[in-house]
Amino acid sequence: MDPSEQLRKKIASKRDEMIELQRALTAVPALGPLNGGDGEWQKAQLLASWLERLGLGPCEDIPAPDSRVPNGERPNLVATIPGAEQEGTFWIMTHMDIVPPGEARLWDSDPYTMVVKGDRLIGRGVEDNQQSLVASVFAAACVKELGLQPRRTVRLLLVSDEETGSAQGIQHVLSATKLFSPRDLALVPDSGSPEGNMIEIAEKSILWLKFVVTGKQCHASTPQKGVNAFEAGSHLVVRLGELRERFNATDQLFTPPTSTFVPTRKEANVPNVNTLPGEDVFYLDSRVLPREDLGAVMRDIRGICDGIERDFGVTVDVEEVQKASSPPTTPDAPIVEILRNAIRRVYGVEAATIGIGGGTVGAYLRAAGIPTVVWSRIEETAHQPNEYCLISNMLGDCLVMALAMVS
Repeated sequence: MDPSEQLRKKIASKRDEMIELQRALTAVPALGPLNGGDGEWQKAQLLASWLERLGLGPCEDIPAPDSRVPNGERPNLVATIPGAEQEGTFWIMTHMDIVPPGEARLWDSDPYTMVVKGDRLIGRGVEDNQQSLVASVFAAACVKELGLQPRRTVRLLLVSDEETGSAQGIQHVLSATKLFSPRDLALVPDSGSPEGNMIEIAEKSILWLKFVVTGKQCHASTPQKGVNAFEAGSHLVVRLGELRERFNATDQLFTPPTSTFVPTRKEANVPNVNTLPGEDVFYLDSRVLPREDLGAVMRDIRGICDGIERDFGVTVDVEEVQKASSPPTTPDAPIVEILRNAIRRVYGVEAATIGIGGGTVGAYLRAAGIPTVVWSRIEETAHQPNEYCLISNMLGDCLVMALAMVS
């Protein structure tokens, strides 16, 4: 029998087991400490047991120290299937942590008790990221059960802390091990579309900045005695708009195709109307095309701030809240073609390569020199009340991953 048909039948036979694992994972909330939880340890123990049961154990743990959780560390699991050739590793990275349910009244059922409704599995975490996690685990299990040795070594990486920064997740794994090589390929199935026809190969650089404008507070009836930080800050917001003209390159891979510089959060200043504020604080969310130099962006921002200081007699401090950049994966990289072929065979669609303005954990792998794509077929219900995934998507993505493993 053709290997692809063998895999299709084997994965279909695992449907009930996959649902069972989804149910078990949903019942074990893996909330990071910043989200009011105790971390991923209990969920990792459950997964390690399942990996053993499915013939994928024992798995390796690369724990990240974290004094905020009860056992003092955050788990990062690796399961390995040896490949036939020494051509590097094919990584599939998913994450164990979830976000809180939010307002309970908006849920039709208990977020941590999975409900099966037709083709839907409903519960917190079932799509983000358990659909892909379960699909990857069963893809590897089916490949191994059928005796289909992958050409490349396959490693499943199940990380912590994706929802709150990845310091105890993929960032720790990259810094604490020598498991990765530029010869590797990686799939991060943590974003996608309902059609499964978009392969993300690039991300805009993220530059989040906090601006603190300091003047001198006084009574509003005698403004000459103070320096109005709010007025200066307002002019600064407008002048930062010049960045769109200075960094005006376009790249049709992205939507929108330009760098964006958007003032967002504004902190409260004085609580009363008749006091001239001596401090003004606001934030800028910048998403910069990869071809642009973030150093040049920061130099231009500093120059704009210096002009505001001279014109208004204030001081302007700029603090980096978040900064991340990574090189794009080339559209002709082997991982792109491997995945595109598998998607065509399973879903019958032609997948296009795209760039996104948001950030994914795939950026950390790209920054380490590993060609990485982000893809899955999802309903895009992550972080919403009544989050759900389609069983058919979970089974289909499982087959895509299995075919990619043996390609």
